[in-house]
Amino acid sequence: MPSGPEISVVVVAYDMGRELPRTLRALAPGYQRDLDGVDSEVIVVDNGSPVPLEPPTDQSHVRWSRIDPAPASPVRAANEGIRQARGDLIGLIVDGARLASPGLLATARAASRTGDRTIVTAPAYHLGSATHMEATGHGYDEAEEDRLLEACGWEADGYQLFTVSTLAASSGRGWFGPMGESSSLFLRQALWDELGGLDERFALPGGGLANHDLYRRACEAPGTTLVVLPGEGTFHQVHGGAATSRRFGWDEMHADYVAVRDQPYTPPRNRPIYFGMIPDQAMPHAARSAELAIERAERRKRRSGDRG
Repeated sequence: MPSGPEISVVVVAYDMGRELPRTLRALAPGYQRDLDGVDSEVIVVDNGSPVPLEPPTDQSHVRWSRIDPAPASPVRAANEGIRQARGDLIGLIVDGARLASPGLLATARAASRTGDRTIVTAPAYHLGSATHMEATGHGYDEAEEDRLLEACGWEADGYQLFTVSTLAASSGRGWFGPMGESSSLFLRQALWDELGGLDERFALPGGGLANHDLYRRACEAPGTTLVVLPGEGTFHQVHGGAATSRRFGWDEMHADYVAVRDQPYTPPRNRPIYFGMIPDQAMPHAARSAELAIERAERRKRRSGDRG
């Protein structure tokens, strides 16, 4: 009897006819490097798009399902995808508009082998020179992004995405600061089972802080080790998402989190292990991340001196 795939990646999508084909291209064999002989699958869950999304006809590794009618939150769709996953290593990209760097799957696979309870993630970016919460108010739109992607040649070399992106708010402290959430979370199936997936009480459109909550619970699980892949990442395409389009602000999402958890949200403070190579294209982000880390260290030193 043939064994299942080694890696499963769950992608949740809603009304992403423009963005999803690129996302799937970025997760496909050939674009993803160093996976020769490694069986992988991508599970797409269409969370009730008004016009059903079309499954690709040329990607046999993609499995497709649809929830209809679907809740406004993507949480149930994400959990459904995780339940369908056959791989021992399961990655979740809860926003189907995110392009992956070409070494994401292979490096996550290698990092996951460092321990049975390893949490693997990569920093998150927004395409363009500013986060989409800011950029959409200054004329950045799908047409501008299409031109940006065509000019950078990402399909030939996905690491070019680093040259046309900025750190997302969740990764805004840089590589060496705590992340607010994981936009590419890889866990062994046993750890997913232990966590129970995402908490379906997070019912806001877009899920509110459901993904933040999942990441924090994973980092708080006993005996886990956080591994960050600084040379890899996911790159958000503009698409009018609930948070990035400012339909829901932090205050509303945080109030929802407090209602569910009865405490304020703070990013997990695990000290990560950094794993993998750094492409040349990511060096400006490395430099900026180092600057941010040095600034934080200097502020801590000053505060310590003030108390002395």
